[in-house]
Parts: sequence; C-alpha cells; structure tokens
Amino acid sequence: MLKQRILTALVLIPLALYCVFALPLWGFSIFAQVVLMLGAWEWSPLMGVRRLSGRIAYTLLIGVIISVLSWLTPLATVWQDGQLARPLYWSILAGGVWWVIAFALIVNYPTSRRLWSRTRAIVGLFGVLTLVPAWAALLSVRAIRIDSEPYYGGFVALFILLLVWAADVGAYFAGVRYGRNKMMPAVSPGKTMEGLCGGITLAFVVMMVVSHWAKVPATQFTGFYLTGLFTVVASVFGDLNESMFKRCAGVKDSGAILPGHGGILDRIDSLTAALPVFTLAYLWLMV
Repeated sequence: MLKQRILTALVLIPLALYCVFALPLWGFSIFAQVVLMLGAWEWSPLMGVRRLSGRIAYTLLIGVIISVLSWLTPLATVWQDGQLARPLYWSILAGGVWWVIAFALIVNYPTSRRLWSRTRAIVGLFGVLTLVPAWAALLSVRAIRIDSEPYYGGFVALFILLLVWAADVGAYFAGVRYGRNKMMPAVSPGKTMEGLCGGITLAFVVMMVVSHWAKVPATQFTGFYLTGLFTVVASVFGDLNESMFKRCAGVKDSGAILPGHGGILDRIDSLTAALPVFTLAYLWLMV
C-alpha cells in the first residue's frame, strides 16, 4: 500500500505542477473543472445515489454550474483593479458560509446527522457548495496578477498546496509519535489534537520560509500569517467533512481511481475547504 501511494504521488505531483504553471488560464480552468466533476462523480454515492444515470446527472449538474460561471466571467475579467469578478466572489463567499455550517455539523456529529442524512437533496446541495466554490477559488488564485506576472498566481496556488501538504504530513507524524487525545473520534478516530498541533506547526514553518523567500512586507505579516492559519485549519475540516459523509454512507474511500490513495475526492477534500477560505482571507486581509 505504501509503495502504491508513493508511486502514485510521484506521478500526481509533477502533473499538478505542470497544470498549475504550464497550462494557459483557459486550459487550467478546464483542468480544474474536470477534476471537480470527478469529485462530483464520487460525491454522488455519499448522498445515496448509486445508479449510473443518477451519478452521471449529478456530475453533469456540477459541470453545468461551473460552465455557467465560466460564461458569466470571461477570463480577462477575473480580476479588475484588484477586485474579483462578482460571480466568482459570490460563489466563493457561498463556499465560505458553507464551511462555517460544515464546521458546526462536524463538531456536533453524530447529532447533526439527523438534519441531513435522510434527505438526498440536502447532501447534494452540500456537494455543490463544496465543489463549485473550490473551482471558483482555484481559478481566482491562478489568475492573480496574470497580466503583469504570469506565474505569480501559480506560486500562490503552490503555496496553498504546500500548506495543505504540510498540515497533513505534520499531523501524521505528530499523531503517530505523540497522539493521545482524540480530536473528533465520532468523525475520524485516527485524528488527534497532537496531530493537529503538529500539522499547524509544520505549516507555520512553510509560512516563514515563503515569507522570507517572497519578501512579504512587514506591514502584511499579520494578514499573511492569519490567512495561512485560516487555510490550514480549513483544510483539516475539509478532510473531516468528507470523513463525516463517508462514515454516514458506510464507505471507506470515495473511489479507487488512484492506487493507494482511494478516490479523487479523498485527495482534494482538504483543498475544497482550503481554497475558498484562503481566497476570502486574501481578499479581506491582504489585498
């Protein structure tokens, strides 16, 4: 299993970096849409939809919503005078509101399960609020300063990936070595408070390195580190959110498309929360 995970990661990481830095913005937008539609395909069983026709319909629904947002927001207008295009902004804000709600559902699980587990449409709506804002945020991040500094948004996207990876790696090793106190055993028995602290610590190391390398002005330190902190905490709850729905649906992995890693949704669950939260924090604290 470990060998499979490593081999898959050795393929996925260069592919992700290529798509972030080498694809034109329109190609990157399509790539992100395809990934999130695959996530929708894997989300459908979590809402109790297992028939082929139902899964296709839900996947197409996510694709249509993203396509409409793309049509409403020509790529040349994603950012204008430091302002994010309104359709993307409202989509990301809806995602931010959803993650506040998701936090409450996770903290109160399994009691909160009564509010949504019997209604397929509600879980489907949760999927829309998880996947569509993630696409909007990813496109927005990649488009930052694209006219004057074509690779700037790519490095910002890479920074988000590094934060999520650091939080995951730090949590794993700190949890294995020091883990004693379960964080939310009803949702994910393997996660510990010590692991959370380890993940946040390693992520802060990444923030310090990036701050030094990118020469972040001292006047932006507060916004920079708060944005990073909110992003890391959101990534943890993105993972817990998927775990909650998988536990309710009685499945271990969202899919089997990635050897050793499970499904696409298993790999992007943290990012689906980290991306909109980062984008909102960036807009409110750093622009």
